[in-house]
Amino acid sequence: MRLLIVEDNRNLVANLFAYFEARGHELDAAPDGITGLHLALTQPYDAVILDWMLPRMDGPELLRKLRENGHTDLPVIMLTARDELPDKLAGFRAGADDYLTKPFDLPELEVRLENLKTRLHGRARSRVLHVHDLRLDLSTLEAARGGTPVHLFPAGRKLLETLMRASPAVVTREELERALWGDQPPDGDMLRSHIYELRRAVDGPFPEKLIHTLPRVGYRLARVTSSDAS
Repeated sequence: MRLLIVEDNRNLVANLFAYFEARGHELDAAPDGITGLHLALTQPYDAVILDWMLPRMDGPELLRKLRENGHTDLPVIMLTARDELPDKLAGFRAGADDYLTKPFDLPELEVRLENLKTRLHGRARSRVLHVHDLRLDLSTLEAARGGTPVHLFPAGRKLLETLMRASPAVVTREELERALWGDQPPDGDMLRSHIYELRRAVDGPFPEKLIHTLPRVGYRLARVTSSDAS
């Protein structure tokens, strides 16, 4: 598995790395919530190990933003010293798939992660997004239009997924920037460049265009009928 650990306790992070890397897993770590959200939104992970109390953004808030940005099938297990029922319910309501109180045994954490991955990824395998003749398989990350493969870079796939999930509604520029970079977008209008590349891949070879700009608002992906255009 490729795991993301969002935890500010360096000793715990070191223990997690030592245990999971020895078993063949690949790990990334973030010491605060904002960095963790950025990694979770921009990198492919099999599961996230998320601490509750974090600098800059706490675990439940990170999790809510992650789910709001379309990462509904990414397994997340929360680690916390909070063991009261109201705390556990708050974690689940924020979008946690499992909840483990500190201190905990590392083999138990590993088993819980394996179970989450199997259950949630198995459910996600059948999920395919469709808009008109455009298709995006969320399990294989393969896109096609009219049966012709559409080749996308990771940023383009993320933008396409966000637009397809919202279709035919408009997605604001701010929402698209959050989907790519979390709360720390780069300087300059990088979004425009990514949209340009996405248009080339999705609309370039086809007479009917699906990606439409709403000036000063954002973008939408939809089939425009004559009544829409009027």
